Amino acid sequence: MDLKFKDVSATPQNPNWEKLISRESELYKKSNDVRSDFERDYDRIIYSNAFRRLKHKTQVFFLPKNDHICTRIEHVYNVDATSYTISKALGLNTTLTRSIAISHDIGHSPFGHKGERVLSKICKEHGLPPFWHERNGLNFVDNIELLTNINNEEKNLNLTYAVRDGIISHCGEIDENSLKPRNEYINLQDEYLRPNQYSPYTWEGCVVKVSDKISYLGRDIEDAISMGILDSNLNELYELLELPKTANLNNTNIIGDLISDLCSNSSIADGLKFSDATFEKIKRIKAFNYKHIYLHPSMHPSERYFELLITEIFNLLNNCFDGMNTLNKLLKTSSYYPKIIDSFIKWISCYWNIPTNRNNLKNKIIYDMNKPEDYIYAIITYISGMTDSYAIETYNDIVKY
Repeated sequence: MDLKFKDVSATPQNPNWEKLISRESELYKKSNDVRSDFERDYDRIIYSNAFRRLKHKTQVFFLPKNDHICTRIEHVYNVDATSYTISKALGLNTTLTRSIAISHDIGHSPFGHKGERVLSKICKEHGLPPFWHERNGLNFVDNIELLTNINNEEKNLNLTYAVRDGIISHCGEIDENSLKPRNEYINLQDEYLRPNQYSPYTWEGCVVKVSDKISYLGRDIEDAISMGILDSNLNELYELLELPKTANLNNTNIIGDLISDLCSNSSIADGLKFSDATFEKIKRIKAFNYKHIYLHPSMHPSERYFELLITEIFNLLNNCFDGMNTLNKLLKTSSYYPKIIDSFIKWISCYWNIPTNRNNLKNKIIYDMNKPEDYIYAIITYISGMTDSYAIETYNDIVKY
């Protein structure tokens, strides 16, 4: 292995090391803890409820009966594996890349990008900034997800700056080559206003950003073949991928050469870079996926269903807003919709400024019920945390009358 990025790896020798491992507050640490800062972040993510729910969230195909179709959690693990391979070959900090990769999609809504678009539409209709899952992911790890410490106190995950930055900076939807980290150490909550506004702060974050694209391009093709929606496009696909028709079109065969090409052509001077030929090939694969998978006619009916479902859940909860009297209005509504209302009260009472018996366990108040926009943000965040199946179950409870 060349290890040509070893000198810029996120290690104690890096001049930005103290910034990379900085946290909002100190973590409780056992005297015999053998984990590094980034290893602790990795564990805190996989122990969180938001991470666990990824196994029941759509990647591309909604509620597949085939157990081998990719869900959001498998995609996260695919990015984990891809970024580990690249960072190890380049001499970067594999623990940091794994921690970013495993957490990068923790802010995704139910029903994948389709659900994200519905939530963004609701935000715009109420005069709020659009919903985007990268920022929502940062919000979850900074404010929403709670772990109970040894003193039975619920505290936020309190991850390192490097991992938090990797989460909000991971957008893999933009076509770009020669990716390099930014130099600025910014306030991620206040200064990050749109997807892909900044490059990641670390080379490891850049690796995850590239790995996200590599991972979903190949796996989405494999799943689409399994679902039978590419049967009439296989000849075009073999030609596009430059593979013999005897080859198995699985994720490994599709992405293997992309990883090797990236490692061979990247340098500190030029950034993470594919060869020109491979970069053009990636853009053609992405265009193929949009034309024949993401925009396939079979995907449209579910999109209309998702909008109806999410909108009805939002409307029910939003109609309960009454300032500091919102809890009372929610309790009155619970006689008709006990399951969703009781669940929502239990959730929001960890974060709002209306006194309940759970207030003493929360880390900080993030929703001021004197502000209607805070309540809307709370509903959007609550819905974004739902699994596909729970969102459907909730909608069915609403419309049963």
